[in-house]
This record gives sequence, structure tokens and C-alpha cells, in this order.
Amino acid sequence: MNPCIAIAIGDPNGIGPEIGVKAALSLQGRGAQPVLVGDAHVIAHYLTQYDKDCALLSFSQWCKGEASTERCLVYEPVQALSAACFKPGEVSAAAGEATVAYVCKAVELAQSGRVEAVIGCPHSETAVHQAGIAFSGYPGLIARLTGTPADKVFLMLVAGGLRIAHVTLHESVQSALARMTPELFESAAVAAIKATKGLGVETPSLAVMGINPHAGEGGLFGREDEYIAVPAVQRLTDQGYVVNGPMGADVLLAQRRHDVYLAPFHDQGHIPIKLLSPLRASALTIGTPVRFSSVGHGSAHDIAGKDMADPASVIETFALLSVSGDA
Repeated sequence: MNPCIAIAIGDPNGIGPEIGVKAALSLQGRGAQPVLVGDAHVIAHYLTQYDKDCALLSFSQWCKGEASTERCLVYEPVQALSAACFKPGEVSAAAGEATVAYVCKAVELAQSGRVEAVIGCPHSETAVHQAGIAFSGYPGLIARLTGTPADKVFLMLVAGGLRIAHVTLHESVQSALARMTPELFESAAVAAIKATKGLGVETPSLAVMGINPHAGEGGLFGREDEYIAVPAVQRLTDQGYVVNGPMGADVLLAQRRHDVYLAPFHDQGHIPIKLLSPLRASALTIGTPVRFSSVGHGSAHDIAGKDMADPASVIETFALLSVSGDA
């Protein structure tokens, strides 16, 4: 039996279920088995639009070999959103709560060994917050679900031959800078190196982007690099890792001499990836025991339900997780 990869459908009122269904249909018979995770009525809504002849089969039935036809879309049912609250294009607390429920079930499948990895389709942080759930993106949620300390979990974007991990994510620059320590940089770098090895690079080289412009220029533009990034790089080098920096992010990315880069701030890492590949990036949560990746774009409520969403990011993330494994 082929390995399985769960696809949590994301915000049901965004483009998540649309690109999830489109991707799952495209991926049929191409290796790993996609398993959509979400409300049956949401998945069925899109399936009938794109392939009326394809049957919807529960994961448990599929595992038992109960498929009545070769053309089946496999799903793990989660009863989280009422039919009345399924309104493509609408940001709502009900949809936000359902988003989290889908991911929780998908991670549960991974922890039990029923699936090899999990893909999270786009979420709406606004919708999740409206549901009263503390949420700052998938990495923090995966950390909580797996019992991993938050300061050991990070995000790495992959697209266009570029890999960029982040020390901090969704917080103000002031808050991010206040949290930065050599230990945090070291943890992020180790997670990035291990994840890159899992993607097939035997001995990854990592470069640390400067906290300040030009990595501080010897203190001319700030000394944070000297007492935060430099000690971290030294510790990593002492442990045998191939690590360079800190250097200005612009110089490092122009040279493109390293396998993976470490960005201190959210925008340092996201902007180059989005410029290279605005709709095809994979956003890997690294540092946890569950292999998880979301996609590098948002829930696009403005086009939800209009058959305009491109599933390429889900398809490429699926391919990435299909060939990667533990380092």
C-alpha cells in the first residue's frame, strides 16, 4: 500500500477546500495517496464541480479495500462546520474553528502513523481569532499539538531552489528583536539544517542573514549581530555544522552559495520567496516530530468558490513531502 499524506482543507470558506480537492484529483495514482481532511459536505461540494463521476470514500473504507470504483477521492471526515455556516468568501468564527479542527485531526493521523505527513491548506488568522483560539500561524499550533517547546519550532519556506528558515515570525520587529538570543538562533539553524538534510541535501551549508543592515557593519548600524548572531554561528561551527555569517541578506541571496538561509525576521525570508514564486511556495514547520507543511499563500476569500484558485502550491508541497523524510 502506498504511503498516505493528509491534506487538511484549511479555512472551508476560503480557497483551501477548492485547491485541496483539485490537487487530490490531480495526484490520483501518482505515488503517495492524498487523504483530504475536513467536513464531508464541503469536500463533496467541490468534488461534484470538478469530477461528478469520482466517488468520495472514507479513509477507513479505503484502508479496508472497500473502494467500489478505481476513481475515488479519499477523505477523513471531521464534523466541524454546519452546512449553514459553509459560505465561501465569508470570514467567520465558525470557519476558523473548523480550520483548527481539521489540522488537529490530520496531526492525530500522523501521530498514529496512519499518514506520513500533513499539508495544511490556507487558513485565515482573523477567522481563527474570531473563534477565540490563540493562533499565530500553523507552526505554533503544530508545536502545541505535538508537545514541542515553542522556541524549538520554526518555519522554512521552500520555492524556486531557495530555502529560507525564520528565527521569528508573526510579531512586531520590537518584540522579535527582544526575544533574539544566541540560543534561539542556534535552535533555528539546527532545525533548518536537519530539515534540509531531510529534503535530500547530505551536508547542508547554512548562511545567517544579518539582524541589522550589512550585519551591523562592525557596529556602525547596531551591535545586535555581534552579541546574538556571531556567538550562535561560532557554537554551530564548533559542533561541526557548515555555517557562515552573519552577512547582509541582500549579499547572501545575490551570491546564492548556500543550501539554506536563516532569516532573523519574517519579511527578510518571505519577500524573496514570494518574489521568486508567489503562489507555489511550501511552508514547512520544522523542529517537530510531525512532518507538516502549509502553502506559501493565503486563503483568498475574495475568489473562494469561483473556480479561480490554482492548486499548484498544494501539488508541489505534496511532491516535496513525498520525497522527504527524517534527517
